[in-house]
Amino acid sequence: MHRERVSENVYWFQSEVYAQVTAGVIVGPQWAVVIDTLALPDETLGMREFIEHELGVQVHYVINTHYHADHTWGNCFFPGATVISHAKCREYLIEHGIPSLEGSRKQDPALRQVKIVPPHLTFDSGEMSIRVGKKNLILFPSFGHSNDGISVLVEEDRVLFAGDSFMPLPYVVDGDIDDMLASIKKVGKMGLENIIQGHGDIILRGEIDAAVKENLNYLTNIKKAVKAAGKRKNVDEYLETITIEDCGKSRVHLGGLAETLHRRNLRALHRQMHGE
Repeated sequence: MHRERVSENVYWFQSEVYAQVTAGVIVGPQWAVVIDTLALPDETLGMREFIEHELGVQVHYVINTHYHADHTWGNCFFPGATVISHAKCREYLIEHGIPSLEGSRKQDPALRQVKIVPPHLTFDSGEMSIRVGKKNLILFPSFGHSNDGISVLVEEDRVLFAGDSFMPLPYVVDGDIDDMLASIKKVGKMGLENIIQGHGDIILRGEIDAAVKENLNYLTNIKKAVKAAGKRKNVDEYLETITIEDCGKSRVHLGGLAETLHRRNLRALHRQMHGE
């Protein structure tokens, strides 16, 4: 697990095992807030060990940016913490997370110690704020990757934990491409110092404009390409001709997962646009 201090009392963690998934912690004088958990128990427990023994505080809040397993299944390793999310995240975690975990346990013994802990405190519109020492955290909806997504702004530092609404390759299979475009455009106007992506490395201030433009360009390109596919009979063959490079991205992102995610984006977007 990689770990880095982003700013005073703000830390970032990145999995070395699963899809470069990230998490964060904001530390106050007496307690801390965790933003997302990592995909595997050992890494989440390593993060908790660092917070409790190196930073010397307990975790009072865990914020889930969305319901997907690699961001929420570690909730159970912070007993006593209040879990916060969008209202739909709680709904989806109960509806989809519980049966998904049951199936995954059969394939991965490491997940036997995992249990689903649905969020205790939710909101469905507007913003929510949490004060952690000298830091003000602003939680707000950030849809596109999923319909329950939120982002967390560390206001004083202009550091944004964007969840999966911002990734090296935008991924819209479980969400909506127009929502994703709107979320990314909003990020571009926030005057940020850093973006903590849901997967991948930290985006620094001097890189933000280019990253925003590249993600918007990619989404616009796949939308145009899939629209052109129409309802042609050979649609699968046509979608195969739409390369990730033609759409403005590289297949090397996310340790090579980007090509697979690109293919899934195209198929999902075609179903959404053409009903097939």
